Amino acid sequence: MKRVLIFSLAYYPKYIGGAEVAIKEITDRIRPDEIEFHMVTLRFDSALPKVEKVGNVLVHRIGFTGKEPTMADLKKFPLALNKFLYQVWAPFYALRLHSKYHYDALWAMMAHATGIAAGIFTLLVPRIKYALTLQEGDPPEYIERLARPVWPMFKRAFTRADTIQVISTFLGTWAKRMGYRGEPVVIPNAVDIRHFSQIFSLEEIDKTKKELGKKDGDVFLITTSRLVHKNGIDTVIQALPHLPFEVKFIVFGIGPDEEKLKTLAHELRVPDRVQFRGQASHKDIPRFLKASDIFIRPSRSEGMGNSFVEAFVAGIPVIATQEGGISDFLFDAKRNPDEQTTGWAVEKDSAHDVRDAVLDIMQNESRVQEVVSHANKIAVEKYDWDKIARAIELSIFKALF
Repeated sequence: MKRVLIFSLAYYPKYIGGAEVAIKEITDRIRPDEIEFHMVTLRFDSALPKVEKVGNVLVHRIGFTGKEPTMADLKKFPLALNKFLYQVWAPFYALRLHSKYHYDALWAMMAHATGIAAGIFTLLVPRIKYALTLQEGDPPEYIERLARPVWPMFKRAFTRADTIQVISTFLGTWAKRMGYRGEPVVIPNAVDIRHFSQIFSLEEIDKTKKELGKKDGDVFLITTSRLVHKNGIDTVIQALPHLPFEVKFIVFGIGPDEEKLKTLAHELRVPDRVQFRGQASHKDIPRFLKASDIFIRPSRSEGMGNSFVEAFVAGIPVIATQEGGISDFLFDAKRNPDEQTTGWAVEKDSAHDVRDAVLDIMQNESRVQEVVSHANKIAVEKYDWDKIARAIELSIFKALF
């Protein structure tokens, strides 16, 4: 049996995003008698144990903590220091674990989050095999600017890697530019096909519509997004005054831009047409999608974007930019005439494009059904966690050993 140590800033049961979901979906599908996974991650919440088994991962938590901190609290002193201290704290803590468990490989999740820690650990344990996964959603140029003060260690995260797995061709290009000499392995994230394709009764859908305040004739745009600049939520709000009154925007997610976005809705006199519903549980997202009409996120940057594929599986049309990894699966009739259409592409920062895409979907029901059907087929064939986890196991872990 092999032992793999994972570096990840966060993990279950709190403060998770797409990267943490990917780790759990993958490790849960790998036999524990073949690979034993450990992890060094941040604790944040004093109620969480310092060591805990979560699925197939033995989780070791470090860092400053608070009592049931919110996402906003993580950006305040002293919890805000955790992300920076992790880069030095994690490798030395891991060195102590390594003396006990003798790890065969290191797996770092996202260079901007754990790259410096990985660079230091591979200096301390030079013979260890090392895999890096790139899931970054922020623009690489922005990440590089932040890393300038510790550039040698950050760059080492790429140049020292035995293998780099990326979730999009866009991130593969970045890996090469950062000095990785091999060929990045492109294996996207996936979705829980069974969960997002589940069928709800008309009664359940009607109940959900009532919960959301949806009336006859309303057209609901929905997004599941962190409320940050890169996700372009403001662009959708800017489009609302130019759309029919029955078009409403349902926002599931939390983040630092929430108050700014609420202020924008008031300034544009559309506060009654935008609902900020907070964080939705993974369990409830499928029924919210199926009770809505259009999924939308005009991202300014994106490593991949699981939410788009989740909407594909749920069977509703998708409006998105083609920034970053989105271009791997979001094909537009006009922009990608050689591909079968899977959605409606818009330019980033273009409320005009958003308006036109929404109106096109509202006015072309038969074409929408054709696009939705093809997008669903692509998602089921290419983005199932069972298939993706198997590809990771074969292409990354077994290749390392």
